[in-house]
Amino acid sequence: MARERATALLLDLDGVLRRFDPAVAAGVEREYGLADGVLTEIAMQWGRLQPVLTGQVTHADWVSSVADALAEPAGGPDRARAAVEQWQRYRGEVDTEVLDFVREVRAAGIRVGLATNATDLLDADLAALGLVGELDVVVNSSALGVHKPAPEYFQAACQALATPPARVLFVDDEDWAVRGARSAGLSAHRWGGHGDLRYLRAALDY
Repeated sequence: MARERATALLLDLDGVLRRFDPAVAAGVEREYGLADGVLTEIAMQWGRLQPVLTGQVTHADWVSSVADALAEPAGGPDRARAAVEQWQRYRGEVDTEVLDFVREVRAAGIRVGLATNATDLLDADLAALGLVGELDVVVNSSALGVHKPAPEYFQAACQALATPPARVLFVDDEDWAVRGARSAGLSAHRWGGHGDLRYLRAALDY
């Protein structure tokens, strides 16, 4: 049985609409004598990350915990805090080709939502990136209290879009998120880069 055509689009933020240059973190690590990749490794430890993605702690609390974990390798708490603050000042860059696609889709009358596992800094990030008003809805895990790939997350996202799951096309760069969306009844596509835009346009058929 053929799937219904998608009438709404749900996009991940990091890895799809926003990109981070790994050279920034690498530069901070070199400056402070830290091992390559340690900032991301510590920040993304699930026991540390999960509470901030579900709104149990603030972004500031999470950043402080990362600095605490880096105190010894950085040469003391002050240097660790300085390194983490310098790393966090960089908020990434908008993928302008994806943003153009979002504008094109919305101009065709298709609702577009942002579906992201994010902290309470998301609104400030969207403002800094110039993305306020570029999406119809924003579904932030820390505001919702549940994160992708939980079915409750995708149910809430579809409700925010006022579109049944079978009519929503979800795009994410992570397999686990794509699998979660499909389990929740959405169409889902693993983002591989700008070459995928042609497929997404065909899937939305506008």
